[in-house]
Amino acid sequence: MSEIKQEAFSGNAAFGSSPNKRMLSRRARDNLMGYLFLSPWLIGFVVFLLLPMVASLVLSFTDYNIFSDPEWVGWGNFERMFFEDPRYWRSVKATLYFVFTAVPLRLIVALAVALMLNRGTRLVGLYRAAYYAPSIVGSSVAVAVMWRQLFGGDGLINFLLTSIGIHSDLRWLGNPKTAIWTLIILAAWQFGSPMLIFLAGLKQIPQELYEAASIDGANEQTKFGRITLPMLSPIILFNLVMQTISGFLIFTQAYLVTNGRPLDTTLFYALYLYRRAFEDHQFGYGSAMAWIILMVIALFTFLIFRSSPYWVFYETGED
Repeated sequence: MSEIKQEAFSGNAAFGSSPNKRMLSRRARDNLMGYLFLSPWLIGFVVFLLLPMVASLVLSFTDYNIFSDPEWVGWGNFERMFFEDPRYWRSVKATLYFVFTAVPLRLIVALAVALMLNRGTRLVGLYRAAYYAPSIVGSSVAVAVMWRQLFGGDGLINFLLTSIGIHSDLRWLGNPKTAIWTLIILAAWQFGSPMLIFLAGLKQIPQELYEAASIDGANEQTKFGRITLPMLSPIILFNLVMQTISGFLIFTQAYLVTNGRPLDTTLFYALYLYRRAFEDHQFGYGSAMAWIILMVIALFTFLIFRSSPYWVFYETGED
């Protein structure tokens, strides 16, 4: 009798544990499938981002020219960068001037065009595509070459000025005072991406707010300052962060249009880093420059977010 009870008990125990085992095995299979689908991204992250970043950090403390083994120099690259390389500081000055000029100008133009398109005119879809097109092709080689031709000594800009009675043979790209402004204008022309984001934000502002303001007698300027800007401030924050990062990393336009000339007035940071690393084969020095710009971008992003409680408004009342 006791043997029968023992067998029944062991059978019930086995029967009761089998669903748990099946559940665990099913969860393990689900986890395995999840990691399997995630593996291409994980492999790409490790191979193409994490490992190169670690290698770059190590190389920043070495003297490495790809033709010989790396030689450890400690903080030598950073000391040389800050105290012995005047072109480095010219590149920093040019980059900061570009960021603090081109980024606000691009955002202002993008917001102005978004406000115009938000009025719901006919063919608004066509206009959106047309205004967004420069952002798609603005970083291409063809557009950079076209821009260089436009602002050449015998380019279209001088031709148009001459045709309206303003005689001009100014070499825009060869003048230290105007060369950087050709790139700033090109950056402002590429307003399509922030414009679409602004337009999406404008569509989310409740029309009841404008109707109530109109009943109270508010004019268009008051509506813009008291309703549009506060309600759009989170979008402004996002665009400001993204465009600031993009401004610090400008390379293609400067490389193809001016190549850093004249007198290093358009020698932006990324362009100078490229020259040091891939033209002069000073990969240790270039890696040190890359880590400095990474920290600078992180610092500016942090400062923008720290300032946001003073000017960013959220509908929930949290700021």
